[in-house]
Amino acid sequence: MKYSCVELNDLPDEILLIIFKKLDNLEILYSIQDINEGLNKIIYDQIFTSHLSFLKWSFNKCINKFSSDIILNRFCLQILPKIHTKIKWLDVESSFMKNILHAADYPNLNTLGLYNIEEETAKYLFTDEKLSSSIFKKQITKLIFSINSDTKTWSTMENICNIIFTVFLNLTNLIFYDASYKNHVRLSFDIPSPTFSSSSLLILNIKVQSFCICLHILDGRFEQLHTLYIQLANIFPPSKEIENQRKIPNLKCFGLYCVLATLYYNKLILPLLYRMTNLEKLSLDLSVFVNETFIDGNYLKKNILNHMLQLKQFTFDIRSSMLINNQMNLPSNEDIQRTFNDFQYTKIISCVDYFQEYKQGLCHIYSYPFLMNHYEGITNNFPDGLYPYVRVVSLYDEHPFEHDFFIRISQSFPFMEKLYINNLHAQNQKESYKLMNDDSNLSIIKYDYLIELHIDYRTHHDYIEEFLCNMKTYLQNNILLDVHYEALQRVTHNFTRDSTRINCIKVNKLSLFGKVEYSKSCKDYFPFAIID
Repeated sequence: MKYSCVELNDLPDEILLIIFKKLDNLEILYSIQDINEGLNKIIYDQIFTSHLSFLKWSFNKCINKFSSDIILNRFCLQILPKIHTKIKWLDVESSFMKNILHAADYPNLNTLGLYNIEEETAKYLFTDEKLSSSIFKKQITKLIFSINSDTKTWSTMENICNIIFTVFLNLTNLIFYDASYKNHVRLSFDIPSPTFSSSSLLILNIKVQSFCICLHILDGRFEQLHTLYIQLANIFPPSKEIENQRKIPNLKCFGLYCVLATLYYNKLILPLLYRMTNLEKLSLDLSVFVNETFIDGNYLKKNILNHMLQLKQFTFDIRSSMLINNQMNLPSNEDIQRTFNDFQYTKIISCVDYFQEYKQGLCHIYSYPFLMNHYEGITNNFPDGLYPYVRVVSLYDEHPFEHDFFIRISQSFPFMEKLYINNLHAQNQKESYKLMNDDSNLSIIKYDYLIELHIDYRTHHDYIEEFLCNMKTYLQNNILLDVHYEALQRVTHNFTRDSTRINCIKVNKLSLFGKVEYSKSCKDYFPFAIID
């Protein structure tokens, strides 16, 4: 260590800064602090001290960064008291909150991220006399509040929602759940309390269950709100009458995202948008059932753009579907694309598919570059492109997905983490691959970031082989595999096949459905997997 420190000290400060910036701030402080005064001067810079993230797990939940109490104790007793005046932003895990927030005074702290919160933990924290009377009431202007998504998919948390604005008096920015696609927890409560209001809040990012909560948020209780991003589980008419006529002149930026398809786009969404008279930025991520015609460029111009004269930026990802029987002259992809010829905002991509088995037509239109974190319902008609923000992908078609198709998918979605596959039809080219030296002619696809693979129970077993055969696919470690047991058994030759063994060893969680037999051969074939 002595000689390595001398070598480190020999480097110019500029080089040390470049090196340290590539490392985690907590790692820098824990490893370098108090080696000598010169290094302390560098690591005490605001670059490394203004924003500290005390989150327990690393990416993929592989490494517990606070596996030992010694690490946390050193931060609380030695490190934080020395740099407390420099800290402006703290992200804190639920189990560390008391220790970290009481370790020192933080006179310049203005942003607080609270992660993996349970209701009782939040109640305790918000009633802490020291914190509530100083840091919370006076200093915090931005609050990130995230519920533990491992145990819940929705939360009432109504009491917490209703007291936030009585505790954080100067709050201007509230992110009620981080933007991560992994956090699916949404608020579910009836009529928000009158205390769920604020005269200072400017920005709100929130996930809720129903459309009626969106109407409550925009009923005047947040009169200064200029930016609202809201994700809904569903869009249905409210069961009780809610204020839905008031103009919302202060709102400049609005993003609406919904998980499930809705029948009520014209009835509910358009009237809401028409209330936003001064909107400058609009983002829509919706699936809509339509009766006679798809949502295209002409529809957007007539029903949205002509009503929003202040709009400067419009991004969207809209999937409209309709039933088809014996209709003639159904629009082609080229027909839809032409409706965007004079679209003024950005490049637009359209993709039209007709599924005869389900008598359904689907039109997918979106602005490009694509900014959403998910891309759903990809077919062989997929137009390619680069989608660096997408983390979740789903595939569906009534025609086979060949190996070349998956090459395109891996290239278009280089940072894909979660993949869903639904295709009942066997691959056509599989036999020709076999004739050419046992698949050796194939390009092996590498999925650098994939950690979840969900294969629908109806999906043909060819696609299980596509991903498990090491001559076709290279998977990283720590994969969650969700698959039908009998199909998996067939593909792996009853858990004896060598060419699928390598990728199966990389599975750390195996979720099986169908008629499952927990045989020893299955467990041995997935030696590192928790089998559910």
